[in-house]
Amino acid sequence: MQKSKFHMPTAYTILFLLIVLVALSTWLIPAGSYDYAGDVPTAGTYHTVDPSPQGAGAVLKAAFSGFYDAVDVCVFILMVGGFLGVVMKTGAVDAGVGRIIQRLGGREKWLIPILMLAFGLGGTTYGMWEETMAFYPLLIPVFLAAGYDAVVGISVILLGAGAGIIGSTVNPFATGIAAGFAGVSLGEGILLRALQWVVFESAAIWYVMAYAARVKKNPARSVVGVGAGKIQANMEETVEFTPRRKVIMALFTLTFLVMIYGVIPFDEMGLPLPVLGWWFPELSALFLAAGVVIGLIDRQREDEIAETFVAGCADLLGVALIIGISRGITVLMNDGQITDTILHWGETALTGAGPVSFVLLVYLIYLPLTILIPSSSGLATLSVPIMAPLGRFAGVGGDLVVTAFQSASGLVNIITPTAAVVMGALALGHVPYDRWVKYVWKLILYFLLLTIVFLTVGAVIG
Repeated sequence: MQKSKFHMPTAYTILFLLIVLVALSTWLIPAGSYDYAGDVPTAGTYHTVDPSPQGAGAVLKAAFSGFYDAVDVCVFILMVGGFLGVVMKTGAVDAGVGRIIQRLGGREKWLIPILMLAFGLGGTTYGMWEETMAFYPLLIPVFLAAGYDAVVGISVILLGAGAGIIGSTVNPFATGIAAGFAGVSLGEGILLRALQWVVFESAAIWYVMAYAARVKKNPARSVVGVGAGKIQANMEETVEFTPRRKVIMALFTLTFLVMIYGVIPFDEMGLPLPVLGWWFPELSALFLAAGVVIGLIDRQREDEIAETFVAGCADLLGVALIIGISRGITVLMNDGQITDTILHWGETALTGAGPVSFVLLVYLIYLPLTILIPSSSGLATLSVPIMAPLGRFAGVGGDLVVTAFQSASGLVNIITPTAAVVMGALALGHVPYDRWVKYVWKLILYFLLLTIVFLTVGAVIG
């Protein structure tokens, strides 16, 4: 009798098991809280509070609570899906991808460093992360058509932007917030973070290109199999790149450029450019409007545009649900009042440490904290006001505490199942979570060791 092989659970099951684990933790970990000045906790004010253990009802409601908490991101994902549904029906993407592959003529590998550098610049400057979700359905087909697998397409975006976020130089949504709470300027420590970004982005590009070359040479070495992924471009049939499709592709590209411009906080980066200050509601409206305009240019009927747009939304509904469920884990922790207790344990562990040991302990403490609180801005708001004052007692500047925080947050968020972007990207590429871990764990280890070196050097010369 043949034994049945173990199959990795779906992303939904993994996240639900994590919700159950967090709920059980609320029965075992003491409830506690800091005193807050607004949303900012005050160091040294931790105290126990009445326990609030989360039962079966809270577990069942966690996913819905998370969906409500992340509804702006979820709606954005659905609008991107509808937009892509309309665009794909025009045939413009198939024709455009075919033209790109034809013109590259075997030089497709150079797309990897070029695009990874672009995403890396977005990550290090303005924290490009959730916004990358719009690019997976666009780029995965390109790399599939070029003879790679879905993992390469995901890596170009996720690891490109992820390496940039680890070495965030002026990222206002994480490094900027953390620097403000640490009482230092965004410019302090920027040289170390810039060097870190160069090293990490280079390592990520080398890692992805090496894997891509192996898959191209021998498809059997793919961790998922070449062609894996629902969203594909069929290059066997040539689609004519007509003038109308060229106009559609130009508008398609312009939509993404407007999205990127709309979210960049130029004023916080010291650049004299108009700031739109857009976020997910505005971006959702952008993709909805662009989808309708493209449908009209393609001479689709009103009912045809509506049906195609809704069908495109349905294609990404699973991704939106995954994002909501992952956010439910943080909601459950906060409801169980164990978040501050875990933070207090870190505060206790850091007391009395020397400069090098302190900064390395901060980094190591932030690794599990990021799993529990994937939002970098939320984690900065919650923890840096406590960590930075402790650093001054240990002789460590606030800028190095910020670097330790951002390095840990960025590292964990390219592999943790509690990160909505990771699980959403894998769902779009139809890549099982265990295959992603199998592929990326060595790079994670390289990043971990390199960060320890950077932080140690920073503490010694600081």
